[in-house]
Amino acid sequence: MSEPIIKSLLATDLYKFSMWQALLHAYPANTARYEFLCRNVPQKPLARLIPAIEREVDALCSLSFTEDELAYLSSLPYLKSDFIDFLRIFRFQHRYLRIEADGDSLVIVAEGPQIHVMGFEIFLLSIVNELHFRELATPAHLEEGRARLAAKIARLKAIDPKSLEVGESGRSRHPFEFFDFGLRRRFSAAWHDELVGTLAREVPEYFKGTSNVELARKYALVPIGTMAHEYLQTFQAVGVQLRRSQRAALEAWVQEYRGDLGIALTDVIGMDAFLADFDRYFAKLFDGLRHDSADPVVWGEKALAHYAALKVDARSKRLVFSDGLDLDRALTLWKHFSDRAMTGFGIGTHLTNDLGLEPLNIVMKLVRCNGQPVAKLSDSPAKTMCDDETFLAYLRKVFNHPGP
Repeated sequence: MSEPIIKSLLATDLYKFSMWQALLHAYPANTARYEFLCRNVPQKPLARLIPAIEREVDALCSLSFTEDELAYLSSLPYLKSDFIDFLRIFRFQHRYLRIEADGDSLVIVAEGPQIHVMGFEIFLLSIVNELHFRELATPAHLEEGRARLAAKIARLKAIDPKSLEVGESGRSRHPFEFFDFGLRRRFSAAWHDELVGTLAREVPEYFKGTSNVELARKYALVPIGTMAHEYLQTFQAVGVQLRRSQRAALEAWVQEYRGDLGIALTDVIGMDAFLADFDRYFAKLFDGLRHDSADPVVWGEKALAHYAALKVDARSKRLVFSDGLDLDRALTLWKHFSDRAMTGFGIGTHLTNDLGLEPLNIVMKLVRCNGQPVAKLSDSPAKTMCDDETFLAYLRKVFNHPGP
């Protein structure tokens, strides 16, 4: 029998820890429901994986944080001692998961106390990915992945340093920096490890971190991440007036982290609705914004115009792009914005699952909190996710969202 895919509870994205701590402190009694979704048609039906997924979940639920792992988390200045103590006694509970088939489709539902079920997401997605690609991959695919990675590294090493210095405006450019954001859609844990280690060794001047806490620790990289959609969605169902839910979420984040982890996600109800709430107070307190849907150039120009209208110097802020990027797209966006703001690029699938096989487009999203529907109302209509059309319509009305 092969070793479990997940061997450490650090093998998740940093933003799971940051959101976990914030919600443990603010709303420890929340209940929540998360649902798995595959947005594309896989080469083989995912329901075939159910017995193997169940075994992997059993292995996941047997894990606890080691003292060495807790010591590493304690070294991150924004994680507090009471949260570390909570993690010391934490175990995942299989009973909060329902894994079944709907025809050929895979159904996964995590439902229970939010502080117990919110951590399942990244582990389950990486488990499904690895099990799926084990059946499809050949040694030739791994060689293709290595060749593609070598080409990316060669592309970076070929950049003329002078082209990095001054933009078309004549102003100096902020440096090009990119990060690995590909844990949840990776080909395999072994390939992810090889890829991150290779990038850290070969192009440290450009490759600045990873969302994968386990690999950040292993390769002495910066763990990258702040918040995801579930954090802001949660505030749609905690007794806050819906129209003020984004502001309440941002304010709670400021109070929790006091200047750390200062990148705000903008597309839970769309960029326009976000900017209507992101006033001068938040613009000065947060270090920058993260893009995750719709046209990144349009998004970035809106962000810069908003900072200008608030009389905030955008060159002191960071625009982080993380929606379907590859290296060439990241470099193009960097050239467009880097003389007007700091930038960062979280590259996911095109790093960790670029081996010649069609990647899975899988997510696991919060759909209910405290028995109430919540929604992600994305600027990219295909990313909108809600199980209650009435609530979705109400959300659009409250935030004056134009709809699909």
